Amino acid sequence: MKKLILVLILSTPLGAGGLFAQDIKAYQNYDFVAGDKIIFADDFQDSQEGEFGTHWKLKEGQAVVNKSGDEKAFFLMKFYTKLLPRVKTAAYLPKDYTIEFDAYLDEGYDSNPGIRILLMNGEEPAVTIETSRDYTTFYGPSSTTLNGDNPKDFLAENYFNKWIHYAIAVKGGQVKVYMNQYRVMSVPEVELKASYLMVGGDYSEGKTMAFKNFKLAAGGDQNLIGKAFTDGKYISHGINFDVNKATIKPASMGEINAIAKILKENNSLKLEIGGHTDADGDDASNLKLSEARANAVKNQLVSIGIDGSRLTTKGYGETKPIGDNKTFEGKAENRRVEFVKM
Repeated sequence: MKKLILVLILSTPLGAGGLFAQDIKAYQNYDFVAGDKIIFADDFQDSQEGEFGTHWKLKEGQAVVNKSGDEKAFFLMKFYTKLLPRVKTAAYLPKDYTIEFDAYLDEGYDSNPGIRILLMNGEEPAVTIETSRDYTTFYGPSSTTLNGDNPKDFLAENYFNKWIHYAIAVKGGQVKVYMNQYRVMSVPEVELKASYLMVGGDYSEGKTMAFKNFKLAAGGDQNLIGKAFTDGKYISHGINFDVNKATIKPASMGEINAIAKILKENNSLKLEIGGHTDADGDDASNLKLSEARANAVKNQLVSIGIDGSRLTTKGYGETKPIGDNKTFEGKAENRRVEFVKM
């Protein structure tokens, strides 16, 4: 077995509020890049409130979809709840992949852990990544337990009653875990044999435990973005927006920062930013929304130092699908931002 080495990244204070109260400028150094090929994604918008999530299977316990502000979330409702994404193939985790989700934990949990990600090898977890008020905890092979300290503004009682964005990047034997804009854990070498994943948690009565905006994608590497531009186009599924709005979610900045870096290193590079939607909703509204989102991405790139004359924008709405709009997975593929070399 390979020797396991842990590097902890000490985090500076985040600032008041949770993910959606943050200034997007706080993510100026964020370097997480989501995978470019969707394996599974669920924002729960097509799941009925008060019912179990349409795109999940119940391993044990109980969970229900309900509203959280403008979005829907999956609320765990029983101790030892374990959930499986509905993915067509049994073994779907590639060598390199990323996992993203937002997690919420009620203050009544005190020191109890929150949402767990279990990377499964057969019936047993090869790795468990556990969220909690004090640490992000990594349970690895041979019962190895490693802790990454939470940023100060998410430590102890400051952790509760707010949505926190988690991002996990697995690259071969390397694992990185991000909490909002901070990297809180880096495991540079681990023998990781996992073929599928579960989401779990230990609910206590009357205390909210939930997650939302779950996404699993293959790939995830800043270098891949540069290579994509040599072929003329980069398709991004890592730039996300508030529901039915053109407001960029702060966690999208890892990808936007990487694209800005490439533009700064290649002064002659010019790009068209194209917004794309799935086929749900009104055609005209989708076209308008996709154009507004493309403009939002351009404006963000300009705000971090890119000359606006190098960027054009266009909204394509649902007119250029790359997936089947009759399937859940196809719709997730179609919701994207494309950067085309001009």
